[in-house]
Amino acid sequence: MKWIRERDALIAQTLAFVQSVTGKKDEILQPGAPSDSPAATVEIVAVEAVTAEIDPPHPTPQPQPVKLPPARASGDFRSEMQARIANFRKHQERFEREREEYCAATLTKLRAAICDPSPRPPAEK
Repeated sequence: MKWIRERDALIAQTLAFVQSVTGKKDEILQPGAPSDSPAATVEIVAVEAVTAEIDPPHPTPQPQPVKLPPARASGDFRSEMQARIANFRKHQERFEREREEYCAATLTKLRAAICDPSPRPPAEK
């Protein structure tokens, strides 16, 4: 079973971390390690959740009710969405217009450079 190997690897990794933090090896927690006393055994058992009531040192304040904004009418939501979509379309049209203008300006410069027979110095070899 894969989960058993993963569990064992996690336990080994946790033990290595504890040993690196404390600076000593805990012989009791290592599986297969010889122990000095016969009563030093580790048993793994399932633990169920335990609840305990703790008395707070002072009374907790009562939570204040949260005021929610009024619910929108469906027509209000619809008009807001239509306005957002119209703004988005305007934005996209502006971007497209700017791209077209840039392309036209670049092509004009390119055509002018091709038609202008300015003498160029010969390339050195």
